[in-house]
Amino acid sequence: MKLSIIIPCYNAEDTLGMQLEALTHQRWSEPWEILLVDNRSTDRSRTIAESYQTHLPHLRIIDASARQGQPFALNTGIQAAHGESVAICDADDEVAPGWVAAMGDALARHDFVACRLDTKKLNPSWWHGHEQENGLQRIWYPPWMPHAGGGTIGFSKTLFEQVGEFDHSLPYLHDTDFCFRAQMLGHPLHFVPDAVLYVRGRDSLWGHYRQSKNMAEYNVILAKRYRRDHDSVGNYYTRFITDWFGLLRRTRSLRTRGGQFAWIWSYGRQVGRLKGLLSHSGVPV
Repeated sequence: MKLSIIIPCYNAEDTLGMQLEALTHQRWSEPWEILLVDNRSTDRSRTIAESYQTHLPHLRIIDASARQGQPFALNTGIQAAHGESVAICDADDEVAPGWVAAMGDALARHDFVACRLDTKKLNPSWWHGHEQENGLQRIWYPPWMPHAGGGTIGFSKTLFEQVGEFDHSLPYLHDTDFCFRAQMLGHPLHFVPDAVLYVRGRDSLWGHYRQSKNMAEYNVILAKRYRRDHDSVGNYYTRFITDWFGLLRRTRSLRTRGGQFAWIWSYGRQVGRLKGLLSHSGVPV
């Protein structure tokens, strides 16, 4: 088996069928499989996955109910994978035509890859874009390395054995941490523009706020983990304070739906940075 597609899943009945349907149309000359990793779903996710096994005979359903959390689901799925390499995609996104072949071909050349994101298909026209539409994401704090979202990356099983599992102590940004550790061991992350993933953003202001807040808090945790003693931190505090005033100046943007989502994202980021500063004694990056 050349490639295993890992789909961590928790209560994704509203979107899982669209992801699996997209996978039924994927073609690649090499053998590949799909692992739906059920992480304590209480909705119809498992039933939906079972209904697709006739259309996707290479689909396996893996139980990951021993522990809640995406890092555990990912590690469980990877350990059960038969492929020489794995590629991860989320249950609420949708792979574009040719995604499997592009990821599989890239992993035949590289040990560590990331696909391109498309934010237009599954989101309103006013939705803000994503850095990974045009290349790898970039971290603005030490270790200043490129990274990619966990539902967009692929890697060889050999690399996974060297880097180690996704960190269970990081419910958020475990993917970023994995990217850092892989590159520190000498495995560059390669962008694959031909492999496109349609990504779905949060459709509620509360969900948007929570995602931003959690990511900001765990960026503070990662910055503390990877910061060196001689790294300057003063600029981060200055920017953190300045950004609060920036929020006040942008209240006019709340008149539009797109403006509300953009503003609440920035506000969530500020709250997350503050929580990281107070709860984890980190720098508000």
